[in-house]
Amino acid sequence: MSESTTAAQALTPWHRSARQALGTSIKLRLVLVFLLLAAAMTSVFFSGAQKAFSLGWREAARPLLMDYVDHLTADITASGTPSEAAALALTQRLPLTVRITGPQINWSSHPEQQRPDWQRERWGQTDGRGWDGERGNGDREWQRILQRTTADGHRIEFGINEAVFERRPRLVGFAITALLVLTLLAWLYVRRLLRPLDAIRAGAQRFGAGEFGQPIPVQRPTRPDELGQLAATINTMGQDIHQMLEAKRALLLAISHELRSPLTRARLNTELLPETADVNPQRLALLRDLQEMGTLITDLLESERLSGNHAALQREPVDLAALAGEVVAEVLARQPERAGARPEITLHIDPALPRLRLDSTRMRLLLRNLLDNAVRHSASAQQAPELSLRQAEQGLQIEVRDHGPGVPDDQLPHLAQAFYRPESARSRSTGGVGLGLYLCKLVAQAHGGTFAVRNAQPGLAVTVTLPG
Repeated sequence: MSESTTAAQALTPWHRSARQALGTSIKLRLVLVFLLLAAAMTSVFFSGAQKAFSLGWREAARPLLMDYVDHLTADITASGTPSEAAALALTQRLPLTVRITGPQINWSSHPEQQRPDWQRERWGQTDGRGWDGERGNGDREWQRILQRTTADGHRIEFGINEAVFERRPRLVGFAITALLVLTLLAWLYVRRLLRPLDAIRAGAQRFGAGEFGQPIPVQRPTRPDELGQLAATINTMGQDIHQMLEAKRALLLAISHELRSPLTRARLNTELLPETADVNPQRLALLRDLQEMGTLITDLLESERLSGNHAALQREPVDLAALAGEVVAEVLARQPERAGARPEITLHIDPALPRLRLDSTRMRLLLRNLLDNAVRHSASAQQAPELSLRQAEQGLQIEVRDHGPGVPDDQLPHLAQAFYRPESARSRSTGGVGLGLYLCKLVAQAHGGTFAVRNAQPGLAVTVTLPG
């Protein structure tokens, strides 16, 4: 690999980051547009001024310039013969070059600028045209204006000392400094102009987090600019969303309340039915259906409480190992016997498990849903589901694994969505309504933790990590 290729690869990250910053920052793009516009206007101004100056000043300046050259020639030939000392003094005093050629004196103040063609272009011809406007006459006109012939046969040629105009470090430094100052002022102005965007972004993040109490501040509310109008529009949108969420929450609470009362009465009436051989099967089936409907209403209410990022938790020090043992016993007690024996759940608990400040009610819900899900899908498995509680670098880790058929990999990202049910491996006959894993994810996130699902081959493994 050549050095040029290596250098290009080394510069790639810088170019990529600069391109990304330019593509995402309106401020940088506005400053860049300002600089390009300033450069373009400067170029157009100077080129236009130079063109106008070169085309219009020559006719007016020609007689003055010829008179001035006559005056300079008289100074050099004051003694009758061209004087090198007088010519040298003249070049030291003025930004000129002098060249004297003749039978007695051949002298040049700046030998490196012998017959400078660029001066002829500046003084005598531009675009191939001479002082008289005709092509081909520029050199002759230049000689007539800037050259003089003395009586003793010497020719004196005048020109502009180019080096004097090129050595302007202070002027260049001043120009660069002025450009940097203008750029800085443009950046500060653009930053001040677009400062409301930061408030708009922060307000949008608050609205997304469910915090609608603090609106986005609007600068000059009586006469807002475009950004002020945008902030006011987002505030109105946030208020509408807040009202819609509150209406949804109120509707859900009202429906759940209205459903609980008839469900309770139906359950009570069902339990009062006679436990005879003919009625008892229908009675038990009706009780199971009523229990499933009650659980569904409870899960819906709990999902509504936890779905907001401002969900309130009743935190207290919790012995998670003891809580897991209680939940395992409850889950197994509800399972029907299979082949004369109840299902089992294998526990793997770290003996040095710390006590964390958790919401015990929500953690019980999480463990119960995960274990119910694992037991339900381990009916045909040879190995019992496993519950592991262990310490990890990120905190405390809870993992529940079954040894069932698992699910296709493309369905894994959707398992924790509300009411989602895979169509292949986990049919409706072996599952609930699709709220179990969704509730577990909400509980984990409400505690500041993470929720992950993976295929364990065989089976499915759900891992919840809680911060320590």
